[in-house]
This record gives sequence, C-alpha cells and structure tokens, in this order.
Amino acid sequence: MAKRSCPWGWSHLNGRCFKYFSTCRTWTQAERDCLSMEANLASVHNYEESVYINGLISASGDGYAEVWIGATDAQEDNIWFWSDGSKFQDANWCNNQPNNFNGNQKCVIMNHGASSCWGDRRCTLTRPYVCVKKNC
Repeated sequence: MAKRSCPWGWSHLNGRCFKYFSTCRTWTQAERDCLSMEANLASVHNYEESVYINGLISASGDGYAEVWIGATDAQEDNIWFWSDGSKFQDANWCNNQPNNFNGNQKCVIMNHGASSCWGDRRCTLTRPYVCVKKNC
C-alpha cells in the first residue's frame, strides 16, 4: 500500500506532517486545536526538525519570536514529556532554561530564529503554535 502524503497545507518531514498556526492560543487551547485535527503540539526530536519548524515560521512571514511546542512538565516539576507521548530527550534549552520562574512555568516555547532554543513559560500565555501528526 502506498504512503499517503500529508493533508493539504501540512508539510512533510521524516514521516510526520507539520503545520504552523499564527493564531495566538494558550498552550492548552493550542493542544486542543491540534487534537481536533488528529495531531498534537509538535514534538521536536533533533536539529533537523528544529530547522524545519523554523523554516515554516519564517515562510509565514509572521515574525513571532516564540511558538508553543508540545513539551510540558505540568504533572511533575522537571519531568518533561511530549503531549504526543513520544520520548523527551536531547532538549535544546536556551541558556538558563528551564527556570520555572515563580514556580509556574510548565509549558515550552521554541524561539524562532538562529538558535531555535527552548524556554519554559506560563501555559496561560498566548503564542502561535506548531502541530504535528504522523503521515499514514
């Protein structure tokens, strides 16, 4: 059986389909939006995926500095996991991150730009986001 390509408007990389959404949502709202499309907030497993996501954001022309990705430690401090259930490893944290400032930074953003590094933020902040789904 032939592989199906990504749905219209989604971009393919390594057997997964990615899509950037410029609408600002809280982390939870963004995850719900992704789930409604049979996706999750993006898990990022390597440098190639970071560069790829950065390219999607750049191509949109929006210029937002931070976007939600699918990592959270809401269940237990410093025990990070991806909302899609994949293994959390090789994190690309920015300097002095994660810092859980004031004890309430439980969700992860990816910086748009050269470093693509990650930081923890309050989940109630609104940011654009990137969803990912498996390619069938």
